[in-house]
Amino acid sequence: MATVYIPTLLQRFTKGSKQVDVQARNVRQLVNRLEELYPGIQEGLLEDGDILPNMCVAVDGDVSQLGLLEPLENDSEVHFVPAIGGGSYIRGGYHG
Repeated sequence: MATVYIPTLLQRFTKGSKQVDVQARNVRQLVNRLEELYPGIQEGLLEDGDILPNMCVAVDGDVSQLGLLEPLENDSEVHFVPAIGGGSYIRGGYHG
C-alpha cells in the first residue's frame, strides 16, 4: 500500500491523521480511494479533474510531471504539497 501524507489543511477530513495507507496503482486511483474513505477530501486536491493549480504531488521524493497518471508502487510515499510561488515577473526576469 502507498503511504499518503495528508496536508495539514486536509487533515480535518481524516480526523487528524497525518498519513494514511491506500492501495492504488496511480495517483488518480489514490485520490479516488481517499475520497471513498474521507468524503470531501477530493475538493482539496482536484479542480476540474486535475491536481489543483496551487498544489503539486510528489511520489517517492520526486515532484510528478505526470500528475494523476503518475504510477505508484506498493511502498510508494505520496505527498501533496502546496506549490511554492512568489515574486513577480518584471521585464528582464523574476524578482521576489
